[in-house]
Amino acid sequence: MVPLTGSMYVPGTIADSENVIIDVGTGYYLQKDIDGAKDYFKRKVTFVTEQMEKIQAVGMEKSKIREDVMDTKLQAQLAAQKQVQAQ
Repeated sequence: MVPLTGSMYVPGTIADSENVIIDVGTGYYLQKDIDGAKDYFKRKVTFVTEQMEKIQAVGMEKSKIREDVMDTKLQAQLAAQKQVQAQ
């Protein structure tokens, strides 16, 4: 099936089984041989995986910082309540 739009597909046949056209983004397409296309997608998967790992690391760091700030604020609030109760 060949996509015409995001939700419409039509039957199709492969005219040249040695070359494929790949979508590289923002409306650009490349004609590659099968091995070249496999290599492109392997590099793309590696790149996306590395970016996901970087984003996850940053997210974990920010989550830890947020937890530390919340703990500090909670401790300050508890100390203020104890002070008020002691008076």
